[in-house]
Amino acid sequence: MKILLCFGTRPEAIKMAPLYHKLKENNFEVIVSVTAQHREMLDQVLDFFDIKPDYDLDLMQPNQTLNNLSALILSKMDKVLLEVNPDLVFVHGDTTTSSMVALAAFHRGIKVAHVEAGLRTYNKHSPFPEEINRQLTGRLADIHFTPTNEATSNLVKEGISQSTIIQTGNTVIDALFWTISKIEKQNYIHPEIEELKNIIPSNKKIILVTGHRRENFGTGMNNLCEALLEVSKREDVVIVYPVHLNPNVKDVVNQLLSDKKNILLINPVSYPAFVWLMQKSFLIVSDSGGIQEEAPSLGKPVLVTRNTSERPEGVMEGFSKLVGTDKEKIINVIQELLENFNGFENKSNPYGNGNASKNIISFLQNLN
Repeated sequence: MKILLCFGTRPEAIKMAPLYHKLKENNFEVIVSVTAQHREMLDQVLDFFDIKPDYDLDLMQPNQTLNNLSALILSKMDKVLLEVNPDLVFVHGDTTTSSMVALAAFHRGIKVAHVEAGLRTYNKHSPFPEEINRQLTGRLADIHFTPTNEATSNLVKEGISQSTIIQTGNTVIDALFWTISKIEKQNYIHPEIEELKNIIPSNKKIILVTGHRRENFGTGMNNLCEALLEVSKREDVVIVYPVHLNPNVKDVVNQLLSDKKNILLINPVSYPAFVWLMQKSFLIVSDSGGIQEEAPSLGKPVLVTRNTSERPEGVMEGFSKLVGTDKEKIINVIQELLENFNGFENKSNPYGNGNASKNIISFLQNLN
């Protein structure tokens, strides 16, 4: 079976990496095409996971609109699909790359497999544009690899045939365990991790922060920064914030939080360095979907700076809390966790146990 793996962003690459290696181990013919929707961040992941793309469309442009990016992906992927003529195209999650590659494959009559299928908020503006990307991909896909019961249930309710839905867990947990195993080897030295060890105090509780969602630009980002400023007055904490390169994030964060006591603003870090930071953190404040999935395996609580989440399992089981961008709510929940959090009673990650890629391979082998 000839399989074309397509992705464009750092999160997709992380979540597709363990599947790529499992496919290779099991003698599938695997071709990789990247759109490079994220360039530098994508390249870091490809290097760490030892993946060399067969096609690199290199579509990233400064200040690119979603419509322009979508048109470029459709046009460029059409040529790749014609040349490769795969039996199955794999896409991941909710990016513009995923939805446009799925559409291009559909136009060519090529079957699509959707990894991390079925997540929903049913609010087309949150997350934007990811919710609609994911729903569109879900309508185009022929095979749906869902991570959880909730995701499976969403697709069934939408009329997707149950015979095309395979519940596997999330491949991000596979990637997380693979990364921890690699960075914890005695002979492994990562320059970024060594640098972080030198600049982060070991005697304080680390609050790790990330943020990049479009819907939080403006007032939401201001509120988050003001909340962090208030929390940073505590002597027992250090806030570590790898600042996203988008000017809508970077400019606001640097203006409000640079040169402040107990706040460490750093450049975006590679995936292994970020996993190390998650391991060392006491709690995490983020609008990232992947972090909501990874943190339960590390025993770290997450404050989700969004009003909705397509990953409700973590919220329902107490691993994460939706706080939106309400300044007082962010402050109060952080303070409460700093004072009272002693670990989770339930240590079972609802998003998987590290066997998602293996489960996908088992299904594919039964197709042959």
